[in-house]
Amino acid sequence: MIIPVILSGGSGTRLWPLSRKLYPKQLLALTGKMTLIQQTAGRLSGLKECGPPLVICNEAHRFMVAEQFRQAKIAQSSIILEPMGKNTAPAAALACYQALAQNPEEPPLLLILPADHLIRDQKVFQAAISAGIWPAKEGKLVTFGIIPQSPETGYGYIKRGEHLDEGKGDTPAYPVYRIDRFVEKPDLPTAESYVASGEYLWNSGMFLFRADRYLEELKKYNPQMDEACREAYTKAVPDLDFLRIDHQAFAACPSDSIDYTVMEKTDRGVMIPIDPGWNDIGSWSALWEVSEQDTNGNVIIGDVMTMDTEHSYIHAENRLIATIGIHDQIIVETADVVLVADKNKVQEVKEIVNRLQLQGRSEVDLHRRVYRPWGSYEGITTGERFQVKRITVNPGAILSLQMHHHRAEHWIVVKGTARITRGEEEFVLGENESTYIPLGTTHRLENPGKIPLEIIEVQSGSYLGEDDIVRLKDQYGR
Repeated sequence: MIIPVILSGGSGTRLWPLSRKLYPKQLLALTGKMTLIQQTAGRLSGLKECGPPLVICNEAHRFMVAEQFRQAKIAQSSIILEPMGKNTAPAAALACYQALAQNPEEPPLLLILPADHLIRDQKVFQAAISAGIWPAKEGKLVTFGIIPQSPETGYGYIKRGEHLDEGKGDTPAYPVYRIDRFVEKPDLPTAESYVASGEYLWNSGMFLFRADRYLEELKKYNPQMDEACREAYTKAVPDLDFLRIDHQAFAACPSDSIDYTVMEKTDRGVMIPIDPGWNDIGSWSALWEVSEQDTNGNVIIGDVMTMDTEHSYIHAENRLIATIGIHDQIIVETADVVLVADKNKVQEVKEIVNRLQLQGRSEVDLHRRVYRPWGSYEGITTGERFQVKRITVNPGAILSLQMHHHRAEHWIVVKGTARITRGEEEFVLGENESTYIPLGTTHRLENPGKIPLEIIEVQSGSYLGEDDIVRLKDQYGR
């Protein structure tokens, strides 16, 4: 049996400002109607011997990840919550311990997949996975090398070694090779020599191996990591539909990738070359390459008007963008940020994000619209001692019973029906009706209806931060 493991712990800072720490790129629909994590789970459909995916994500993303699976009508076996990011090697170890706990009689195969990659050809992808089953069952650690289309400097490479017997597989078009070595992201002349040799492939970050075999190799090469992961998993506790990993034990775990921790050291590593139309969408220029372009080579999203504009990516979310005489540019407009960058320098977006983090700017973490398990809220305006928000509550959803030490609130219903708890009172408001929540009063908001509830909230007080919330009861376990 194959258990797919979808790793959804990244923050995708190179696609800022669309991708942000609390709403990263795997949760965005960048290349179609479905988000990247939905596409990753969806391409498993029809794969032989494949069970529902196990998802590993940042605990701050848990409700958004669960909601995206619900919307796509894709079942998952479980969602494991990491208290902090520790890279891919510990995440894979947690998945192994979970898989072995659920399948003690026969160690399952784990298919490790990043949540934020694009794969155009599902048939090629699935055929390559099938080709990897026999070496994985025999104890090999299989990775999938992408046949390079150009001398890319933004990818790591894998040099293939000797060819193994391919007669054991059902798909002889996908030969299996020993791994000679992994190499870091090269400069352009080195990348050109790699591609010309035909012996080097792009490192996809996808793996297939037996759960017990990976843990054996991990214990051999990094026993500290294995011990921390084992303890963190053993002390994990269920939380609604999630499995919450022990914070203290996991904090002691070293941070590193599967490549560095195991694959570069083991003698059991093998590689299968594939060409499934893969892209890790690691930059705005990469997204431009894989997106549909007009006759001028432009990718246009939203309300955009162009003149003498070529080979550019222009994304408008809230207002008209008009361009004249620009070439090879990235322009991305959101409610609170406008990014303008030369397409050849988009790798430096990460440096902008680092500077914003040093300044403590909220634009790194959040969009103006912030998603919560019950719905979302969006800042409209703010000033000294007041701010105004638009709050949307999903049908049947309920906010926590809470109070504030430093602010009072006015609520005006603009759409739907609201059930209000205010102190000892409980009452219902319809459209164009309002209420006042005095400072220090316990309160709760609920949508008992069948359509989204929308309210305008006016906050006033000496401190208006989101951390001035004392939750007394919360069905989401926050």
